[in-house]
Amino acid sequence: MMKRFENFVHAILESKSKKTLVILLTILALLGSVAMIPLKIVKAKMLPGKSDNTYSVYVTTPTGSSIEQTYKVSKCVVEQLKKEPQILNMEIYAGMGIPLDYAGLVKGSGMKNSENVAEIAVNLTDKHEREETSYMMVHRLRPVVKKACEGLVPGTTIQFVEQPAGPPTLASIVVEVTGHNLKRDRKLAVEVANILSKTPKVVDVDIMMDDIYKKYDLIPDKEKIARSGLTVDQVNKIIYLAFEGMAVAHKNSANEPDQIQIFEVLDPKTKLFPNKSKEALMTKLNELNLMNRKGMMVPVSEVVQVKEVDSKPSIMQKDLHRMINVTAEADEESQVYPLLEARQKMIDYFSKKGWKVEKEPGMSTYMFDLHLTDPKTGEKFLLRWDGEMKVTLDTFRDLGGAFIGALILIFLLLVIYYKNYSLPTIILIGSFLSIIGVIVGHWVADLVTRDTFFLTATSLIGFIALMGISSRNSLLLIDFAKSLMEAKGMPKRRAIAVSSATRAKPIMLTAIAIILGSALLASDPIFGGLGVALISGTVAAVFVSLIFVPVLLDNSKGMDLDDDNPLHHDPSDISITR
Repeated sequence: MMKRFENFVHAILESKSKKTLVILLTILALLGSVAMIPLKIVKAKMLPGKSDNTYSVYVTTPTGSSIEQTYKVSKCVVEQLKKEPQILNMEIYAGMGIPLDYAGLVKGSGMKNSENVAEIAVNLTDKHEREETSYMMVHRLRPVVKKACEGLVPGTTIQFVEQPAGPPTLASIVVEVTGHNLKRDRKLAVEVANILSKTPKVVDVDIMMDDIYKKYDLIPDKEKIARSGLTVDQVNKIIYLAFEGMAVAHKNSANEPDQIQIFEVLDPKTKLFPNKSKEALMTKLNELNLMNRKGMMVPVSEVVQVKEVDSKPSIMQKDLHRMINVTAEADEESQVYPLLEARQKMIDYFSKKGWKVEKEPGMSTYMFDLHLTDPKTGEKFLLRWDGEMKVTLDTFRDLGGAFIGALILIFLLLVIYYKNYSLPTIILIGSFLSIIGVIVGHWVADLVTRDTFFLTATSLIGFIALMGISSRNSLLLIDFAKSLMEAKGMPKRRAIAVSSATRAKPIMLTAIAIILGSALLASDPIFGGLGVALISGTVAAVFVSLIFVPVLLDNSKGMDLDDDNPLHHDPSDISITR
C-alpha cells in the first residue's frame, strides 16, 4: 500500500503537467472555499444560539401608559404562550424586571421601574427532553405573539430575550446616535429605527429613550393649606395613599416573626380616570377630602394647583456624550449581514435627504460607523455600531492578531532551524491551506444540521490550533526526505516520494486521533465550530502535507544538498533500513 502511494507521489513529481494540475486544483480549492464566506454559503457569527431552559419577554407600552394597560398586554402574551406544551410555567413582573439573571445583567432589566414596562419569565422543560431548541421556539412564537398582543395598546413593543451564548452585549445590533442637539438626536434615532425595522431578518427593534408627553404636576398651595387648617404632609399623604397606596398600620401575628403591614389603596376601578384630561383629574381630586383641625372636610382640589407640563425623559451618556441607543435582534441570522444591509440603506437614505455622510476611515473596530453632517447648520452627528458586532470585530481582530503572531513565530523558528527561507515558506503555505477544510467542513455541517451552522470565533481558534498540527506534518516530511538524501544519496524526487509514503501512516494515525477527540465537541452548541474546524481542517491538512507540499518541495532549492555542509556524508559510509 505504501509502495503504491510512493509511486503515485513520484509519478506526480516526475510529470510537470501533473504538478501544475495539483497546484491549480489546490489554488481553486482555496479560492472556492474562501469565496463561500462573501457568497454567504458559509455564514460567520460571533457565537451560535444557545438553547436554554428559560427565556424572557419584555413588554414596553408607550411612555405614560398605566400599569393596567401594561398588564393587559402582558396577560395577552401569557395567554398566547399557554398554548405551548413545552412551557412549564410563567410569571409576570409588572412595572419591574424579573430577579436578575445573566440576560438581565447585560441588558439592564434591573433598571426597569415604571408603569409602562413588564417582564415575563418563561420556564421550559429541560432542553435534553425536547427536540425544539429555545431559540427556535422564540423564532416561531415571536410573530404570533406580536400580531396578537401589540395592537392592544398602540405603540407597544414586545421583545423576546434569550440567554446570551457568551458576549455580554445590550443586543445583537446596537446603533448609538450621538450629537449635541437632543431633539435632532431623537429624530435621527427614530429614522434609524425605521430603517432597521424594514431590514429583513431584523426583529425586536426598540429605541432606548422616553417619549415626551404631557403630564400634570400637583403643586400644594401652601397659603391655602395653612388657611384651611391643614398641613402639606397631610395633602401629600392622601394623594399618595389614594393612587399609589401605603402602609397605614401594622399587625402582629403569632405565626410571623415580623409585623405585618396593613396596606391601603383605592380600589383599582375607583382610581381609574375616564380620560387623560385636566377636568377628569380635578373631578377625582374633588372626591378626596381631608379633615382640618376644626373637623371640617376640605376637598383636595381646593388646596392644590394642577399644572400641565412636559415630561422629563431620562438621558443616557457614554464617554461624557449624550446618546440614544437603537437596539435590534437578528432573527436566526448572523448580525453581520442585516447590519451591512441596514448600513447601506442608511447611507442612501441620509444622502438623499441632503446629509453629508462620511464613513469611518481605516480598518478599526469602528469601521462601520457613519458620520453625518448637516450642510445647512454644520451640526455633526455620529451613528456608531455597537453590540455583538463590536464584540465580533474585537474578537476576530484579536484572533487575527494571534494568528499572524503564530505565523511569524513559526516562520522565524523554522528559518533558524533550516537556515533558509524557502522551506519555512512552504511549511507555512501548507499550514494555511487547512483553511480549505475548515470552511468546507462548516458548509457540510450546515447541510446536515437543522439550524444554520455558523463559522464562529471558536472555529478560528480551531484553525489557529491547526497551524501547529499542519506544520508538524510538513516538518516530518522534510526532515525525513533530507536524511534520505544525505545518508543514502537518494535522488530528491525519490526521497520526497519515499518520505511521503513512510510518514503517511503516523500522520494519518495522528489525524484519526484528533478527529475522534474533536468529535465530542462537534455537537456542542458553543464549541461545535471548534470541533468541526479541527476535524475538517485535519483532513485537509493530511492531503496538503502528503501531496501538495511534496510538489512545492520538488521546486524548492532548500531541498538541494550543500557539498560544504558537514552533515552531508558519503552514502557508502551510512546505511538506513526503511
